[in-house]
Amino acid sequence: MAGVFDGFATIVALIALGSLLAHLRVIDAAGQRTLSTLAFFVASPALLLTVLEDSDLGAVFSDNLVAIAAAVVVSATLSAAVSLARRHGLGESVVGTLCSSYQNSANLGIPIAAYVLGDAALVAPLLLLQLLVLQPLALTLLDVAASEEGLRLDRVLARPVRNPITIGSLLGLALAATGADLPPAVQDPLALLGGMAVPAMLLAYGVSLRLGPLPGRGVPAVDLATTVALKMVVQPLAAYAVGRFALGLEGDALLAVTVLSALPTAQNVFIIASRYDRAVLLARDAILVSTIASVPVIVAITTLVA
Repeated sequence: MAGVFDGFATIVALIALGSLLAHLRVIDAAGQRTLSTLAFFVASPALLLTVLEDSDLGAVFSDNLVAIAAAVVVSATLSAAVSLARRHGLGESVVGTLCSSYQNSANLGIPIAAYVLGDAALVAPLLLLQLLVLQPLALTLLDVAASEEGLRLDRVLARPVRNPITIGSLLGLALAATGADLPPAVQDPLALLGGMAVPAMLLAYGVSLRLGPLPGRGVPAVDLATTVALKMVVQPLAAYAVGRFALGLEGDALLAVTVLSALPTAQNVFIIASRYDRAVLLARDAILVSTIASVPVIVAITTLVA
């Protein structure tokens, strides 16, 4: 348990440093975007490639993936049912479903998997599920809601493989499956770049907390409360229930699926909502509230499950 709290302390320290640097104007919004861009396009793909190339594929495509996917289905289905009952449009319903089921698996998931759970590869099933299934499906539905013209099938199918994190993950899985080794001239630079991913993410996240917009009026309290409850309570409970009672997971495996399912709403949901101009305020406020709530929720989970 001490190692878990030490891991959280490391994460909090770097996030706090990012906020301090923003407050002192050492890093501005442009610097934050640069950190985020480097982490997303360069460092994170390198990290996932180097982590997954030595991973056990049986551990990636295992009961952990089943439990996490089941929890996503539960929260997403309930969110869609609530949206239907409240007669929300397709675009608003899709964004609301993302808010209640799409975890911050990159900015927080990778650091938490690395420093709290002890293995960054544990987040791989969640990343692949979101990047290869959930996000392309959501974007396709949003395209349908926003476009009066038919969608091109090739563009829909190409969405997953245009994401650099997906590419890095798939390359790492391919190396693991074939048993191939990269030459040192390639492996060593990738390892250095991968080492930049976690600190860059956490610093950028701390900067965004200091410079980002605060929640305002305009979102019905019942919508925000329902969305956050589905994300922070229902989803981890579903992962725990499926993992323990349906799949028989115990110990570290059960802790991993429960903690990863309790990650807050991903920040890129706000970017998606803004791009399509659907439920923008709900996305913004759900991200902030779920991020704040994730700290006591994850600490409680590690205390009770570990």
